[in-house]
Amino acid sequence: MRHNLERSIEEVLRHEGGWSDHPADPGGATNMGVTLRTYRKYKRNPHLTPEDLKNLTLEEVHDIYKIGYWDPIKADELPSGVDFVVFDMAINAGPGRAVKLLQEVVGTRADGVVGPITLRAVDEYSPERVVTDYTNAREDYYRLLPHFSTFGRGWLRRTRESETIALTMLG
Repeated sequence: MRHNLERSIEEVLRHEGGWSDHPADPGGATNMGVTLRTYRKYKRNPHLTPEDLKNLTLEEVHDIYKIGYWDPIKADELPSGVDFVVFDMAINAGPGRAVKLLQEVVGTRADGVVGPITLRAVDEYSPERVVTDYTNAREDYYRLLPHFSTFGRGWLRRTRESETIALTMLG
């Protein structure tokens, strides 16, 4: 829902933290959840460096999150709470993966695009059930990743924290 965007961004930023360039992270250099690849695309400049990414502003992050993640998952059309868990996953694993997971949870074809069929299917479930089932599916997804031994504990903690936040948004 539209009114959850700012709170969702705040919560994701709390999870993402600041600058990171862990050698085992396939995303590479990241600042506030934005990878160098994403920043280059946003700025339409393939020559940006990790140093440029370090200077990323909060205004740019908000813009990137809305344009690149919130809008593609059609969060404004999802129930409150569901919007947040899907958004948080989109930041962490990409909007296509986040939407496919939602589609798997609600039993529609997992094509990675939110359309009327997906939205109708989401509406057939209680938002609480979608949040809970999505959280469980997200954990299952992470456990299958090759970098789970390195990042898994953090991913699972973030997933459960996101569930808690989403459930408070249901009110």
